[in-house]
Amino acid sequence: MDKQIERAGDDNKNNIGVLYGIGVGPGDPELMTLKAINTIKACDILAIPAASKEECYAYSIVQAVLPDIENKQIMCTPFPMIKDKEKLAISHNKIYRDIVCALEAGKNVAMLTIGDPSVYSTYMYIHKRVIQAGFTAVMISGVPSFCAAAARLGISLGEMRDEIHIIPASYDVRDTVGYGGTCVYMKSGKKLAELIEVLRTESKGEAGEGADMTVYGVTNCGMESERVYRGLDELTKAKGYLTTVIVKYS
Repeated sequence: MDKQIERAGDDNKNNIGVLYGIGVGPGDPELMTLKAINTIKACDILAIPAASKEECYAYSIVQAVLPDIENKQIMCTPFPMIKDKEKLAISHNKIYRDIVCALEAGKNVAMLTIGDPSVYSTYMYIHKRVIQAGFTAVMISGVPSFCAAAARLGISLGEMRDEIHIIPASYDVRDTVGYGGTCVYMKSGKKLAELIEVLRTESKGEAGEGADMTVYGVTNCGMESERVYRGLDELTKAKGYLTTVIVKYS
């Protein structure tokens, strides 16, 4: 048995549960790690980042590998995608209280997240608070979407001394001009039109001397609805929140 799961068992003897933040990868169920699968099997409760199982990407990924999760207790923990700090605090507080109640009852909780929990994951809001409150929280790595996208495209993100910049969609993409190396824009669907405009302008540059770049895009990487785009013209056809854009400069 995995040492982390053993520790969860020891803590349960003291009636204290453990929170696991589990990365389930970008979409392809075969990219889930054995550690993630074994941890999910050993946990009492699945916490999913959605209002229901039916609308949860992470749950559907796990279900394809572990159909028996239908029998596990489900805790819905939807994180609203809003900027209102007061409303966010109310939502996060409720999720935190629900998690803590389960831990205090001696339940081990597997909180699912697509990709990896350390990369722009809402899970981290809860992880930090649970640790600060004196409970045990453990992160289980998953394959990040940008690594899966690069593999799907058959390209390298970085070689030798190349820089790799991972940029969230909420970032002002105009500030990224001139970064060099490889720029990866995460979940860029909502700002895709703006990003394409910035890249077109950068490629032309002043007096027609623009940056030498190659542009790629992958939407819903690893899922049945996956789409691959090469070049800015193809990228204009991309739709969907889970769109990863990779720009390589040379």
